Amino acid sequence: MSQYIFTPPETPSVAVRGSDQRYAVARIFCVGRNYAAHAREMGSDPTRESPFYFTKPPVALTPSGATVPYALATRNLHHEMELVVAVGAPLLRATPAQAAKAVWGYAAGLDMTRRDLQNEAKAAGRPWDTGKSFEHSAVIGEFVPAIVTGPLERGAITLAVNGVEKQRGDLADMIWSVPELLANLSQLYHLAPGDIVYTGTPEGVGPVVAGDVITGHIEGLGDIRFTLSEAE
Repeated sequence: MSQYIFTPPETPSVAVRGSDQRYAVARIFCVGRNYAAHAREMGSDPTRESPFYFTKPPVALTPSGATVPYALATRNLHHEMELVVAVGAPLLRATPAQAAKAVWGYAAGLDMTRRDLQNEAKAAGRPWDTGKSFEHSAVIGEFVPAIVTGPLERGAITLAVNGVEKQRGDLADMIWSVPELLANLSQLYHLAPGDIVYTGTPEGVGPVVAGDVITGHIEGLGDIRFTLSEAE
C-alpha cells in the first residue's frame, strides 16, 4: 500500500542533448530586467543595483516542440526569449569565479508572461505570481552541458513569431552575467543541482495569439520552438 494519499507526479526534468539521461528540476528562478533595452521598454531605468528574482513551479516546464493552449485568464500573453542555466554543484555565498565553475549546462527558454495580470499586480504593489507562474509558462529546449559549449558569455539571442523576427539581442548585453547572477542568488538561497535560472530577456517582447508558432535561437546553443493552440 502506498504511503501517499494520491500518486505523486513525476519529477519534472529536461532532456539533455546527446544523452538518454535527463536533468531533474527542483526550482526555477527567473531574473527580472537583465537587459538594459528591455528594462527601458518596460518603463524602468536599468541600473547595476542588486538583481531581483521571481520563481516558477517546475510543473510549468514545457518542452520545445510542444503545442500548448493559450494561457488561462489573460488577453495579453507575451513571449520572452531567455538563456537558461542549470546548476551543477552546491553554491552558498559564492564568488562569481566559484559560481562560474558550478554551471552544469545551458538551454534556450521562454518565460511566457500574462502581461495584463503582471501589470495589474505591479500597479497594486502585489507579487507577480499570477502574471509569471502558470501552466506552460517555462518553455525550454534541451540542456547542453557546459563542457560542450564552454561559457556562453556572448552571442545572438533571437525570437521570431510566424517567421517574423521580434526579439534580437546579445548575451553580452546582460546587465548581470551568469556568474554574477548565480553568486548573487547564492547569498539568498542554498543553490544545488536541480536549480535552474532563466537569465532575462532582450528587448522586443510582445503578444502572441492562438495559432502562432514561436521560434527562438541562441548562438552556440541552438533552437527552441512551440505552437499556441486555442485556450482550453
